[in-house]
Amino acid sequence: MNTLVTLPAAARVRARVPITLERAQGRRAELVTFHQLPDAAEHIACVIPHAPQSVPLVRLHSECLTGDVFGSARCDCGPQLDEALAALADTGGVVLYLRQEGRGIGLYNKLDTYVLQDQDIDTFRANRLIGRGEDERDYRAAAAMLRALGLTRIRLLTNNPDKVAQLRALGIGVEAVVATTVHLTPDNAAYLAAKAGSGHTLALLEEAGA
Repeated sequence: MNTLVTLPAAARVRARVPITLERAQGRRAELVTFHQLPDAAEHIACVIPHAPQSVPLVRLHSECLTGDVFGSARCDCGPQLDEALAALADTGGVVLYLRQEGRGIGLYNKLDTYVLQDQDIDTFRANRLIGRGEDERDYRAAAAMLRALGLTRIRLLTNNPDKVAQLRALGIGVEAVVATTVHLTPDNAAYLAAKAGSGHTLALLEEAGA
């Protein structure tokens, strides 16, 4: 787990682009870009209107080209994004789409770790074997984006306790944690088992019916 104590500098909204989300029951939304984020990545917020006095549901979703775009079954990222959009279609809220491919190591490095995973090396050890950290993500940009949107109290859609801890350390009030579904398949079973072993709250046996 990353330990962060320095609050990010104030970011501000750069542009709001209205769109219709076919993957969220045709809901109208905005794609929001930002100035002065604490890193150089082009992170995006997808904002679906929610009740003004409610605490919005928020998903911090790390970019996954293989899962989100191509529908790879090696991970659970695509189904998690679809689940978040379906939930937000009902309640409104925000998906922060964070450019942190491969838990922060980048697309090519992630694909290199897939080669190692095919040799029965788990996803976290594979990262270490190519000289990278198990999880290089931090959520300073996410906290800055939320503040720029005027959101300091949220309900967080996640099974990852590190996201909760980092956001709280960065001054974001995570008032509730909403668990995501465990999208278990034969192709991603080893990957999910490694995530569960790393501290993610995944009830794999229950989801598998064991």
